[in-house]
Amino acid sequence: MSLYVLENEELTLKIHETGAELTAISDRKKGKDYLWNADPAFWKRSSPVLFPFVGSLKDKSYKYKGVDYPMSQHGFARDMDFHVSDKNENSITFTLESTEATLKVYPFPFILNIRYTLTAREIEVAWEVINTGKDTMYFSIGAHPAFFCPLSKEDRQEDYYFAFDNKAPLIVTKINEQGLAVTTEEPGLLSTEQGILPISSHLFDDDALVIEKNQSHKVSLLKPDKTPYVTVAFDAPLFGLWSPAGKNAPFVCIEPWYGRCDSDDFNGSLEERTWGNKLEVSKSFNASYTIAIE
Repeated sequence: MSLYVLENEELTLKIHETGAELTAISDRKKGKDYLWNADPAFWKRSSPVLFPFVGSLKDKSYKYKGVDYPMSQHGFARDMDFHVSDKNENSITFTLESTEATLKVYPFPFILNIRYTLTAREIEVAWEVINTGKDTMYFSIGAHPAFFCPLSKEDRQEDYYFAFDNKAPLIVTKINEQGLAVTTEEPGLLSTEQGILPISSHLFDDDALVIEKNQSHKVSLLKPDKTPYVTVAFDAPLFGLWSPAGKNAPFVCIEPWYGRCDSDDFNGSLEERTWGNKLEVSKSFNASYTIAIE
């Protein structure tokens, strides 16, 4: 497994070719690590890319042109080996192309490019999905970066906060035990104090918090003194917040998504999935998000 490094005077990034996964963000001056270290005692990943699905599918399968295809949670890209297609002093691009194996479970030829660019104390993560097949392509894509929280061993996670660029209460889609969006109950409501939400010990008891419909496009993690140390900014229409329930895990995830899990009452085909993306033949989809280390 090859590991690639990008660095400047401020930060060092490490990226694995498997999943094109960002595995470290380290502050060279402060000696701090910001990205979760994939300790399997809590969670064996750091920042997987979710493609061609985000979240869980009902009955772990989807229907396309009358055929049922099996698919695990978050798709297959995170477990596949990418190759480096471009690299310079400030950026590196990883590429994944469809294979005979992927076509058996996802019948769309594609190219997926993931580019990491490091500028001062900011990382841009850019995705490009190219439809190389002969039919309209349907897909989702998302990020799943996990950040240390607390940042210091002397602190408690319960003394940290999320901060949103929207100061109004956030409507939260509930997720059931099967990882599906609940339609039989009213959505939850996250009340904040001027956009600031304490990370309480029970915040993730019911799994991830899913915030849809462009309610926020910037989320920061705040130290106990309410100063930010990580900010994730994105144009994605929805995002998730997550940490494993009941594990006292020392990290939280801020996840920009173009897509989400199925609803618990969903019985349609791939083309009808909520928040799915449609890509015509020979066209490309481009999106990005940034991680700023304060």
